[in-house]
Amino acid sequence: MAQLVKLQDYTSRYQIDLARYPTQFVRLKKNQWDRVKHQWEQGDEVGDWQHIEEAEEEKPRFSFVRKFFTKKEPSALEVVPEEIVGEQELLASEDEIPNEETTLTFNPKIVYAPQTIKELRQMFMNQFFHFQLKWASSTLREKSYVDPKFMRDSFLRTVLLRLPDTYLVFYYPIIKVKKAPIELAIIIITPTECICINKLEQEDQAVYVADGDRFWTKKVGKKDSKVLNPFISLNRTEAVLEQLFDSENITIPIRKVLLSRNGYFDYPGTAFNTRLIDKRSYTEWFEQLARSASPMKHMQIRAAQRLLAQAQITSFNRNIWQTNEEGQDGQA
Repeated sequence: MAQLVKLQDYTSRYQIDLARYPTQFVRLKKNQWDRVKHQWEQGDEVGDWQHIEEAEEEKPRFSFVRKFFTKKEPSALEVVPEEIVGEQELLASEDEIPNEETTLTFNPKIVYAPQTIKELRQMFMNQFFHFQLKWASSTLREKSYVDPKFMRDSFLRTVLLRLPDTYLVFYYPIIKVKKAPIELAIIIITPTECICINKLEQEDQAVYVADGDRFWTKKVGKKDSKVLNPFISLNRTEAVLEQLFDSENITIPIRKVLLSRNGYFDYPGTAFNTRLIDKRSYTEWFEQLARSASPMKHMQIRAAQRLLAQAQITSFNRNIWQTNEEGQDGQA
């Protein structure tokens, strides 16, 4: 399950401590799944899946990611994207971190009794996706209002549920460049590269013809219309990332992807450093992306930190948010 590090200009706990939260997220997911799976196998009622902090105190330990900044890089275990947890996991037992007080609870609703472990897993993952959006848009003191459209975003769901834990996702992040906010394309920082993705998905079976520098032609049946050249957003994202990374001597390859899951591209020739993925090649491309089993890398973490440092934040104090909600409930 890939980690949603930044969503637009929402607050993010990863901006507070990127060395801690990737491991804590994986640990939370692992503990919850272990408990739910055990209850289901024992025939116990699994209607209450809330996150409960353990009472025992643990000795402080360094997280897996924090070890990147010590003298020696650890030998990390690989992640199998199809599994929720397993022997090959980002979080090793010796790298566990102490529990911390949290304002979030994971409490899925059981809408039916799962008959197989596959159904149980699917139910768990679907509802953990909603929890992850809250996790990625809040801290102990602040939270951001999450637009409901992200709950229904099928690509965001697919990316988070099917890619490995070691992938860090920036979903249309808003970055401050010379004090001006700029929305970038989707960015996925893997252990080996930084992938910029611009989605072009409108009508099903649409054909996008690259016949201009500023605008392309969209053909749907016999109807033609103009769409903004999608390379503009991709190239802007690449330029911003190159500037940010160069300023900190961060060396990680930047790749660009123009994506349409329900349409087709008519592009003569080849685009430099850019892959055009449409309905014909999407499944193969995504499966290849999900098969990567590389552990997290030092340069990957540095790249994510640099991007987070430049990100804009729009959030509310939790106390103010709760007061407003209580006031609205009282008026209802």
